[in-house]
Amino acid sequence: MSTSRDEPPEERSGLRPRYRRAFGCLTWLYMGILVFLAANFLLVLPSRYLGSGALFGYLPPRLAFMGTLLILPGMALAAVLGARTYRTTRRRGTRVGAGVGALIGWSGFFGLEWLAIALGLNHRDQAFQTVVFPDLRGTLAFYAFVPLTLAATVLVIYALYSRRMDFERRRRLVLIGAALALLAGLAVVATDFDPLGDLGALISMVSAAVAGYVSGSGYARAGGDEMIPPGAQIRRREPRRKPR
Repeated sequence: MSTSRDEPPEERSGLRPRYRRAFGCLTWLYMGILVFLAANFLLVLPSRYLGSGALFGYLPPRLAFMGTLLILPGMALAAVLGARTYRTTRRRGTRVGAGVGALIGWSGFFGLEWLAIALGLNHRDQAFQTVVFPDLRGTLAFYAFVPLTLAATVLVIYALYSRRMDFERRRRLVLIGAALALLAGLAVVATDFDPLGDLGALISMVSAAVAGYVSGSGYARAGGDEMIPPGAQIRRREPRRKPR
């Protein structure tokens, strides 16, 4: 039975590389959430001085609430993803991050509005007094939204977390999931067209895509050189030279 005395000094000096990667991905998730909040605020800011200002009064608080709901499951998913995966190239990491972020922003926005309608939150919470898609309840799009979104979520999570799948198959699954999520949102828009809600969904998607790009950049770096997969064309960091 081995003890800590039998372990090499470098193994006792810190966390294992995969755990360092998990913490790194978690840190970059926080960065992404901050970027998401800043991006949607800056995109909506001009509407405060143009028109009625309804978009500015409605969207930033609603998306801040959505970010609060997503942070806990996001922390768990980011940590597990970091512990299960190797590093990737920056280009691939940012592209995948932006794509997944856009999906989260799109589906998350419509999902929050679906909950507000289903639970009647406009009668319970002042933050939901602004109602978008008010005539959605009871329609085919209302009942189809949940199964379509859940199917999309399962496909994307499976594509991200599976260890035995090549990149092309992962991409196909993500594209299928993206198509289902897009269909669910477009069905809501087509059933009850609401300019405020439609614009909010687009801003949420763009903001989350920017946040995903930032998080994807960190995902490609987290864990250091120890988490570069065998045979990958990723350049290792050169050791710093001590000044003479």
